[in-house]
Amino acid sequence: MNQKNRKIIIGHLYPDLLNLYGDRGNIACMMQRCKWRGIDAETIEFNTGDTIDFTKLDIVLLGGGSDREQAIVCRNLLEIQSEFKAYVEHNGVVIAVCGGYQLLGKYYKTDAGTIEGLNLVDIYTEQEEGRLIDNIVLESELVDMPVVGFENHGGRTYINDNKPFGRVLYGSGNDGKSGYEGVVYKNVIGTYLHGPLLPKNPQLCDYLLSKALERKYGSAELAPLDDSKEMQANEYIVKRFVKE
Repeated sequence: MNQKNRKIIIGHLYPDLLNLYGDRGNIACMMQRCKWRGIDAETIEFNTGDTIDFTKLDIVLLGGGSDREQAIVCRNLLEIQSEFKAYVEHNGVVIAVCGGYQLLGKYYKTDAGTIEGLNLVDIYTEQEEGRLIDNIVLESELVDMPVVGFENHGGRTYINDNKPFGRVLYGSGNDGKSGYEGVVYKNVIGTYLHGPLLPKNPQLCDYLLSKALERKYGSAELAPLDDSKEMQANEYIVKRFVKE
């Protein structure tokens, strides 16, 4: 299929609340990489009170926010949890970052109380003493190059028997102990990596776009792009924080 005949619709959930860490840059990256390839792309923002129709979406972004904002978002999403769950189970593409990652699970236990999760993935999060703050570098099976970003979280996420997003080469990851970061379930990626994540990791951006195109059109072919600048930035971070 001609790339110009394809269209991707991205749903950005609650940017009015989940907006702490510049994760809107992930939207900009996906949109731009589609534009460079001649693929039509549209982003629809869903703020508090808006109706979300997951059947119309190809990629969903859940960003990061404070515990208070997470609780508000979760109350909204719990009303349509079954629709969100159906989207996930039918291989809908989701990228959930930090607070959004924590919302995917069964619950997030904080000092102020327990936030009920969306129970989309069999994981849970518990707040523990101290925050895990640093640059982070991963090795992930999803891409050929290291994944780089920045983490800043007080919660420790436990992913049970699910597949991690990556193995930590530098940084703390899910809990500072397991050596793993994030979770992958079907076409869902949950991660603590900010930065924003996708501009620094073009292969990961293309992974998400490919999964969305494959689900919608049965074909995921993406024209190659010149990622030399992005790869230089990625390599700089890896060399700075990971010893040879």
